Amino acid sequence: MKIGRLFLMATVSLVAVFQSLNAIADENYRLHYGDSVFISVWGEETLQKEVKVLPDGSITFPLAGRVDVENVTTVEAQKRITEKLKVYLNDPQVTVVVTSVEGNKAYVIGKVLKTGAIPLTGPTTVLQALSMAGGFDKFAELTKIKVLRNVNNKQTVTPVNYERLMQGQNLESNLLLQPGDTILVP
Repeated sequence: MKIGRLFLMATVSLVAVFQSLNAIADENYRLHYGDSVFISVWGEETLQKEVKVLPDGSITFPLAGRVDVENVTTVEAQKRITEKLKVYLNDPQVTVVVTSVEGNKAYVIGKVLKTGAIPLTGPTTVLQALSMAGGFDKFAELTKIKVLRNVNNKQTVTPVNYERLMQGQNLESNLLLQPGDTILVP
């Protein structure tokens, strides 16, 4: 009997910890194309829905219509949805929770063992992403790696010399990756 009660108390405690961590992550995380969020309006059973951020950076929610949420936190998304719902509801209490971070990816292409998307589940550097790509093939040009990044709708290129990084030099080129970055290994 006591063991069952202890197990229940431990489970309840773990749930509370995970909810707290999710709340902190939601406050800091910025939404991206491909992410999913669950939106609910307190006291409105018909206004509960999971939606995906569309390629144009928007979501569609009943009564609110189209809402731009690209690169905003869940708190800001809540405010935007709330403002649109005020036309129809008195004091709507909106909650937005991230359910999937599919849009939070960088990419590694070229002469690595495993090309493709790298999920950015936390702060991730170029060296960490290259490690997730399984390392280099034998023909990779380690002094000519580049990070392609879209800044204000313009493509920027940052050179990365892997050999110098491994010697502890040019550490500023070990960029913290942003969603949509592409590491090119020639």
